[in-house]
Amino acid sequence: MSWLIRLIKGVIIALGFILPGVSGGVLAAILGLYERMLGFLAHIRENFKANFLYFLPVGIGGVLGVGLLSRPLEFLLVHYQVIVLWGFSGAIIGSLPSLWQESEKESKRDKADLAWLIGTFVISLVFLYTLPYLFGTLPANFATFILAGALIALGVLVPGLSPSNLLLILGLYSPMLIGFKNFDLLNVFLPIAIGGALAMFCFAKGMEYLLTTYHSRVFHFIIGIVCASTILILVPNPQAAESISYSGSTLITGLLAIVCTALGLILGLWMSRLEDKYK
Repeated sequence: MSWLIRLIKGVIIALGFILPGVSGGVLAAILGLYERMLGFLAHIRENFKANFLYFLPVGIGGVLGVGLLSRPLEFLLVHYQVIVLWGFSGAIIGSLPSLWQESEKESKRDKADLAWLIGTFVISLVFLYTLPYLFGTLPANFATFILAGALIALGVLVPGLSPSNLLLILGLYSPMLIGFKNFDLLNVFLPIAIGGALAMFCFAKGMEYLLTTYHSRVFHFIIGIVCASTILILVPNPQAAESISYSGSTLITGLLAIVCTALGLILGLWMSRLEDKYK
């Protein structure tokens, strides 16, 4: 049963790889896998066999998740983009109380923490919105998919960072989603796995050090990014081809978006409470 639960958690974390605005790191933190995963990556030779076997079903779930969820996600984003993105934004908002509580796990919140949160929020809001004006698009090939894998890994190592947002801006998101949907192992899965492995091995120790030494600051930094990226999911950006569009939306669309946001909020709160119970 434990193996199956970890497999399902891997499928859920896969949403952070493919859904704009969602961070695999945040999902891993909510599901109680983040700290052990970071420790495993930072000290790969310590208890390697036990950790490898523990995360094996998570990895299998992640591969299954991106392959199985890409097809319906592509359909939903094409036909019900507004409703889907509002629903997932509700789920992210529902996870914020858990992150807020986690930020005080090691020390009480102070003015410096709040300054980090506000500063990160403002800078992230401006930077992420202006990214399409600063960078062009990249061709989808083996080398650029290695870059995509590195960005996805950073989205796991840095909770709150959504790699899909950056991939949208760089023009790699749709080709990646199509490759996942078609289970293109050689041209998409392989280079993304290479890029992800390189990034995790290079940055895991640094992230572990930051969480150990500056736990409160890091989580307030994360909360700032989560809040900024969640807002930007719902704000149209004329320079981003795959940004949310309210063109053609009707009253029914608005009502369904509100309902899905409420359902997402409930789901996010429930997942957070479940994590607190079994952590």
